[in-house]
Amino acid sequence: MTLIITNATVLPCTEDMPVIDRGWIHVEGDVIKAVGSGDAPAIVGAETLDAGGDLVMPGMVNPHCHMAMTLFRGLGEDVDNRLYRYILPLERKFVRPEAVRAGTALAALELIEGGVTSVADMYYFEAEVARVVATSGIRGVLGQTIADFDPPDHKNADEGFALTEALVAEFAGHDRVIPSIAPHAPYSTGMAVMERIARWADDHPDVPVQMHLAESDQEMEWAQKTHGMRPVEVVEKAGLLRKGLICAHCLHVDASDIERMAHAQVCVAHNARSNGKAGRGIAPVEAMRKAGIPVGISTDGAMSGNTLDLFSQFAPASMFAKLLGHSRKPMASIDVVRMATRDGAKVLGLDAKVGSLEPGKQADLIRVSLASPRQQPIYDVYSTLVFATMPTDVRDVMVGGDWLMRDREVLSLERKKVLRDALQVAQSFKAEMARIDAAG
Repeated sequence: MTLIITNATVLPCTEDMPVIDRGWIHVEGDVIKAVGSGDAPAIVGAETLDAGGDLVMPGMVNPHCHMAMTLFRGLGEDVDNRLYRYILPLERKFVRPEAVRAGTALAALELIEGGVTSVADMYYFEAEVARVVATSGIRGVLGQTIADFDPPDHKNADEGFALTEALVAEFAGHDRVIPSIAPHAPYSTGMAVMERIARWADDHPDVPVQMHLAESDQEMEWAQKTHGMRPVEVVEKAGLLRKGLICAHCLHVDASDIERMAHAQVCVAHNARSNGKAGRGIAPVEAMRKAGIPVGISTDGAMSGNTLDLFSQFAPASMFAKLLGHSRKPMASIDVVRMATRDGAKVLGLDAKVGSLEPGKQADLIRVSLASPRQQPIYDVYSTLVFATMPTDVRDVMVGGDWLMRDREVLSLERKKVLRDALQVAQSFKAEMARIDAAG
């Protein structure tokens, strides 16, 4: 396929983050051939798409998610102990391959409609997640979770490693699915298993490692009581604080933690909305970024943050940094968009392929309408994206030269079936919750 997108406001998200008025993009096959302004080149046989002044930018990157947990969205929202009363019992009883497939498909549909083209996930039965993601057409760094709290798909570490190795074997060399290993968190994995994962990762250098880190007060207390250390130090002692480690949350990190993280060349996935909703605190994102740590903006799972669209994360991410700094200056809109695209790609180790619109990179791009009254007038297109744009403004989505959505119609998933399958699982959840409530 040869495609020329014309008459667009192009945000290439290259290093200096320019805005190209009357821009054009030349896509050849699965890659971007050229980006320019003014009159587009005339290429015989090329398909032409007139963007009508809409914005065209890189597909966004969500570096931390639990896709199948869309099934838990809004469940027990106002119940203080919902994790132990509902979530864990429901997971252990109902989270099986078919439920994971249903929840993942619902998530993929939501991600595509919101302009997200790359996602990092960690959950159970991750091979099922990977198969759905491959069908949907988006890119995924997909981590088999290993934990010690009787998770749904493994009873011990040996079984968790076996699932990881099966995932790696099945998707080795896949063009859009990257298998990963995902120790749940320091407190829920333990030192011995983390050390084993570190050794395993040494033997599998091409397999990304992702985990929750420094997320809660309880984790801080566990690390101090159990090891006399902070969580970052515990992970460092286990040998897991390493280049490319994808660390989700990192709320409770001080200057010494940040120095260790920067030296180790880890990456961070920032979940402002889910953290704020849980009252867990504000991550020192500006301090981490100033230390040279790549930080991307992510959604967490829908159980925690309710939505998987990155637009809903932008304002909280910016405002929390401003509250922390007592100023309007921290986390400027241009930096938020940078984090959602090129920096998010760095977090996932995909920045050589995606995250910006440049010749030679994969044609992962989205078209965003700027025609809504809530977006007008536009003085700063980055501010408009961060504070006024919604996922419903995304019109078209392309990954690797393939259209996944055209004019708001997702082409790679059957919408009615996705919703029907998810609602069927939800009915089982509702019945079990009623039984739990009846039992007191």
